[in-house]
Amino acid sequence: MDLSLQPQAPACFVTQQPFVEGQRVASFLVRGKTGEAMRYDVLEAERAKFEQEGSLVCSWVRVFKPRKAGENAEREMKLTAEALFLNLADSATEVTAENTRLVQFLTLMLERKRVLKPKGRTADGAKNIFEHAKTKQLFEVPVGELSPEFFIQVQEQLSVLVGAAAPAPKVGVGGSAT
Repeated sequence: MDLSLQPQAPACFVTQQPFVEGQRVASFLVRGKTGEAMRYDVLEAERAKFEQEGSLVCSWVRVFKPRKAGENAEREMKLTAEALFLNLADSATEVTAENTRLVQFLTLMLERKRVLKPKGRTADGAKNIFEHAKTKQLFEVPVGELSPEFFIQVQEQLSVLVGAAAPAPKVGVGGSAT
């Protein structure tokens, strides 16, 4: 699953003030009214003033670090399932029901691709521990029930982001599509 999005903005979408290293920045992934996926970056202090146009897919907060000279902005534009997982599963990211569902789903996907390795559970058994193969970083992912309802909710979130599939045409009695 690859999506082309803008890299982190250098300035707050609400105030237009440039971000300063160390500030907390909230990022929002939104499916616009015309169907495009958009990323909005807002100072966490200005979060309440942000008005999205479209459907919110997910959001996360992280500490702003300016791009280093010569760093490839194009690399950051391609948001992969792995990059989305790393953003949402980061311990600095605010936990929401929507983000938790996406993290659980992305964990399942990335475990199958061997990007994440299971390492057991937390002492209280409430979270599974996974190791990111490249960085060796450990992530705690809430244990969840992978029920049909769970997958329906994740499908709704993902369809907002990547676009819903067109419904199959109905076939009439004569075998022709309507």
